[in-house]
Amino acid sequence: MRIQNFVVFEGGDGSGTTTQIDCLKKRFEADSALPRLYATFEPTGGPIGNLIRLALKGDITLQPETLARLFAADRNEHLYGSAGIMEHHRQGSLVVSDRYALSSLVYQGLTCGRELPRELNASFPVPELLLFFDIEPETACRRMQNRSVKEIYEYLDFQIQVRERYKSLLPWYERNGTAVAVIDGAMPQEEVTEAVWRELQNLPILKSL
Repeated sequence: MRIQNFVVFEGGDGSGTTTQIDCLKKRFEADSALPRLYATFEPTGGPIGNLIRLALKGDITLQPETLARLFAADRNEHLYGSAGIMEHHRQGSLVVSDRYALSSLVYQGLTCGRELPRELNASFPVPELLLFFDIEPETACRRMQNRSVKEIYEYLDFQIQVRERYKSLLPWYERNGTAVAVIDGAMPQEEVTEAVWRELQNLPILKSL
């Protein structure tokens, strides 16, 4: 199943997905002619998502398989829970999420094997559009050097594997009805923002404006 008007931003750590979500929110807030935007993220700010964040920061230690199951549980609530993705979709909003199921297939696929993340995420619907922010891992790691808190996946060797895994999985989404666009995440921020906007304008919800 594919969710219309549902867009996902994906990429390795330091690729700029969160920055671009913030830029998009500002654009929609400044233009009343645009449709409603529901900008969201994973892990969520709910109780399961907050537990995941503790693990990502290294404050608690969980088995990789446990973390994979927590991501799937958080995603289920994100989709189907009160004020979640599906509710906003039914209300006619453009839904844009900073990370979704592909992140689990990549990150948890590397840490606990491919089969469990595949099983846990098999029933989740796919987005209409997936934007992959591609960036050399060395560049991304330099961006993250000044972060006050470093998460457990934010080191170069792992991010090299993350990038390779993302690229290997993008064709699956294309075969299953998701439009995929690769954005050069190393460009200046303003150029990335405009590249994102060009891709979003191909969505029916924005084409009609």
